Amino acid sequence: MSAPESFPAAPAGRAEPSRAAPGGGSEPAAGPVTVRALVARGAGAALRIEQVRLPAPGPGEVRVAIRAAGVCHSDLSMVNGTLAARFPLVLGHEATGVVAETGPGSRLAVGTPVVLNWAPACRACWWCRHGEPWLCAATTAPTVARGETDDGTPLHLTLGLGALAEAVVVPDGAVIPIPAGLPPEQAALLGCAVLTGTGAVRNTARVAPGESVAVIGLGGVGLAVLAAARRAGATTILAVDVAEAKRDLALAAGATDFLLSDERLSKEVRARTEGRGADHAFECVGRAATIRAAWRLTRRGGAVTVVGMGAKDDMVSLGALDIFHSARTLRSSVYGSSDPDREVPVLAAELAAGALDLGVLVSGTLPLDDAPSAFDRLARGEGARWVVTLD
Repeated sequence: MSAPESFPAAPAGRAEPSRAAPGGGSEPAAGPVTVRALVARGAGAALRIEQVRLPAPGPGEVRVAIRAAGVCHSDLSMVNGTLAARFPLVLGHEATGVVAETGPGSRLAVGTPVVLNWAPACRACWWCRHGEPWLCAATTAPTVARGETDDGTPLHLTLGLGALAEAVVVPDGAVIPIPAGLPPEQAALLGCAVLTGTGAVRNTARVAPGESVAVIGLGGVGLAVLAAARRAGATTILAVDVAEAKRDLALAAGATDFLLSDERLSKEVRARTEGRGADHAFECVGRAATIRAAWRLTRRGGAVTVVGMGAKDDMVSLGALDIFHSARTLRSSVYGSSDPDREVPVLAAELAAGALDLGVLVSGTLPLDDAPSAFDRLARGEGARWVVTLD
């Protein structure tokens, strides 16, 4: 079989690429700004839109006016207690916008359209120097303290961004220039769901033409995995979910078959893969039960790629003899094993050229005031990605 499609390689030890746009340069910072943002005051607390104060961009920083932000399951995990978080917390980390202000020494120009990068690589640690920037030692903590609420309480930002807001203030390294004119509701997804799902197929699993793929969990990332598997040339692409309502979404994204996740799943998968099981299984939920399900429906010698982020106390149990006898590989895909600085521009160019259609991933758009309802829909498993858009 021919080699799988892949992103450009990231040479070990290479310095962080310059992001300066033509005509770039810095402008004097105008001072702190007050913006509206989606804030969680505690785990399980009702989400609400609040006024928050952001600092002026410092050296090498920019203020980005947000145009669209996706509602990701990782954001939900911050407020439902799955991930440890500090509050009050501005939610959101998957977004696109336009540079509105630059700090001293910034390499970006006001007016540059960008995608936010929640895991900028330092380019200096051992992992970066050995070609694994997605494991960078300097990767942002789940929440980062910056700014304050309108009543003066210190504020925390999801993954250092807090992108479900009218604006963010971030280092140059946390933004990636993209072509002008991309649909903002689709461009927003490049920085998380699409990069994660596509990278899992291209970089981690390296799916090859003619192989079979099973995908468990059909949220935004799972649907992106389906689409990437189709583009990689997989011939049997099995979409698995607990909700029959995901069938049409799955088929539109590129699945050849839709299967409900129940006690017959492994038999159904083998019936569609000449009795062997899938060459690749992608677990896009982040639960021990679905990781075990992915393991069972994969053929001997196949590979299971865990894409979903789970809870630290949700333990996975596999038999020692089964591990030996099945010769399967179990691995995770952190941020699609990707280098966003190099791979987001590739995806953005594909989107601009019409070679990448992300419309199927966008279940709907809504204004910032209605962002809490998007979290309710996400918790109920409705749709793929809900995107908040701002003027």
